[in-house]
Amino acid sequence: VQLQASGGGLVQAGGSLKLSCVVSGRTISSDNMGWFRQAAGKEREFVAAIDPWNGSTRYADSVKGRFTMSRDNAKNTLYLQMASLKPGDTAIYYCAGRNGRIVTSAMNQAESYDYWGQGTQVTVSS
Repeated sequence: VQLQASGGGLVQAGGSLKLSCVVSGRTISSDNMGWFRQAAGKEREFVAAIDPWNGSTRYADSVKGRFTMSRDNAKNTLYLQMASLKPGDTAIYYCAGRNGRIVTSAMNQAESYDYWGQGTQVTVSS
């Protein structure tokens, strides 16, 4: 399985970016998918996840109301629309997947996911 994340870059505070993650090697329609991020010197943290059965989403409190996660099963692709970006959003963003469904309470845990992409850098300047 390969995950190719793209769309990162340098943006000013208040700006927007849209990340994409194309998955090859397996069909993601039945997989629980998520986005995580890791800032320099910090641990990887949960950003967002989407349930494969009902399409419901879950977000970290720090991004709720600003970020929107979606998926296009026909294109085997995940998206993360990011708005009102802050310098604190600066990090490498990773997409991840799990073969099957993850219970809601575990969606925010990195160890719940089976496969990971290489990440894309997002830098927000003040």
